[in-house]
Amino acid sequence: MGTKSKLLLAVAVLLLGLTTATIINVSLNFREYSIASAIEKSKLTAEIVKDGLTAHMVNGIMDKREYFLNQISEHNDIKSLWLVRSPNVIKQYGEGFNNETVRDAIDTQVLESGEIVQNVVEKTDAIMLRITIPYKAQAYGSQNCLSCHDVQRGDTLGAISMELDISSMRNSGLVTLLKILGINLLFLVIILYLINYYVSPYIKLFSNLQEGIKKAHRGDFRHKFESSVGGDAQSVIAQMNTLFGKMQETFGDIKRNLETFIPQGCSASNDPLYEANSIIGELSDIYKFKKTIELDASKHAVYSRITDILKSKFAIKNFAFYEVNNITGERTLIYISSGKSICIGDIVDADATQCRAHRTKTDVISTEFENLCQTCNAKQLKYICIPFSINSDASLILSITAQEDVELSRVNAKILNIKNYLEAAKPVIESKILMDKLRDTSLRDGMTGLYNRRFLEEFIDQIMSQANRLDTSYSVMMLDVDFFKMVNDTHGHDVGDKVIVALANVLKENIRDSDLAIRYGGEEFVIMLHNATNEGTLKVAQKIHSEFGKLIFDVGVGETLQKTISIGISKYPTDGDTIWKCIKYADTALYSAKNTGRNKIVEFTSDMFESENF
Repeated sequence: MGTKSKLLLAVAVLLLGLTTATIINVSLNFREYSIASAIEKSKLTAEIVKDGLTAHMVNGIMDKREYFLNQISEHNDIKSLWLVRSPNVIKQYGEGFNNETVRDAIDTQVLESGEIVQNVVEKTDAIMLRITIPYKAQAYGSQNCLSCHDVQRGDTLGAISMELDISSMRNSGLVTLLKILGINLLFLVIILYLINYYVSPYIKLFSNLQEGIKKAHRGDFRHKFESSVGGDAQSVIAQMNTLFGKMQETFGDIKRNLETFIPQGCSASNDPLYEANSIIGELSDIYKFKKTIELDASKHAVYSRITDILKSKFAIKNFAFYEVNNITGERTLIYISSGKSICIGDIVDADATQCRAHRTKTDVISTEFENLCQTCNAKQLKYICIPFSINSDASLILSITAQEDVELSRVNAKILNIKNYLEAAKPVIESKILMDKLRDTSLRDGMTGLYNRRFLEEFIDQIMSQANRLDTSYSVMMLDVDFFKMVNDTHGHDVGDKVIVALANVLKENIRDSDLAIRYGGEEFVIMLHNATNEGTLKVAQKIHSEFGKLIFDVGVGETLQKTISIGISKYPTDGDTIWKCIKYADTALYSAKNTGRNKIVEFTSDMFESENF
């Protein structure tokens, strides 16, 4: 029901209620007034009869009273009239006429009490008022009853009883009530018409305003306000339309401007207020995230932040996070919640193109097609794999699994938001990768690709601390090319560089990933074998010595060259309590090898020096 209908109904109910109350009040008052008027008329008639009887008595014509009484009773409203004598009057003057006797209990009651008794009898065809009025003896004025009657002042001499038809009063009252009802109904119709005519435009204006406000609450300010009401209302309508137009334009601009900070967007609502609030909240969180990761020391710390965001902000429980080396095609696990990758490890880790998401550069959602990613190992799970490119060197892969479609749908709805965080982290990760690359470049020898002496100086303490914590050891080898200066002097530095590079390749090929090969300077190299036994250390040294000795270098003009190396060995912590000391001891053993003929392997012993302090 509309506002106008409610208003008209309320007014109609109020007016009908007022009409009903008025009719009830008038009808009650009219009835009381009718009865009171009849009683007054009865009293007046009683006084007339009393005065007439007194006059008859004074004039000595009491026997003629019947005519007088008949004339009184023939009045239209008086249906019957009779007199009643009290016992004292009967005793003194006799019974009187036949119609002057007690007829009922009311007559008896009035004679005994001396009080007026009245009774209204309502019938379907008439309303009768029965009233009996006593006559009491008076002893003052011209009417001294005591002069004729043998009674005391105030005694009841008799009573007059009448029955009056007051139906005409009821009929008059009914006509009056009908007139009142008709007037009120007419008034009601007029009022409702006037309300409908004058109030309807305001009701429509109110409804129009209400509709516009509801739309505004949903963020839609495109509503156009209209009204047929003139004057100030038109000014208000114009101002509201102007205000809503500016708000729609302003919030739309705010939304578009904010979206430039989040390329993928973060809200699908049509409410610009909601979207602006969501985007601002997203921007605030992303800004805090970005400011935090900018101060992190490494890309792995940034990866840890992303992992925390996935778990805390997005409530993702089961996922794996990978880094892909775009150059080598290798995939490295950064974090996994369940401890087991959803993709076959050996195959995909060695060749990331086996991952459908990485190969196609598109999100892979298992519900889109059966067995969508054939390398996926989670056949009973739903999954989403999200690829994300950092630069030409590195990419990321986020694999999320879920047991139910509902959870997968929830995660799917958050993909854009997740990518917003990855976008924010992208320049930071790229910067960390570049810094790592620059740092790695500064720590590697440009010619051989091995670590350089600066690396050793920066990380030797860390390596030694880790070795002490894990109770591990290192075999340290110092080696250089025999008579290398003669190669440069005789054949030139180009040939010398070939010899150095060849030796570096021999070292790479004959040590493990856990071992370190370092170009210490010129033709000198340091090798640190992690947790190697004495026999294993000698075997590696012999292998390097042998393999390098087999190399033949073309020096031009049909000539070739073969070179040998000398190697000194020490052991940490057996020979020294620091790795620096062990490098020095290995150099001492190398010096001993050179002094005793070169092209040999010499292990350090304490008798190789006597007074040196290390």
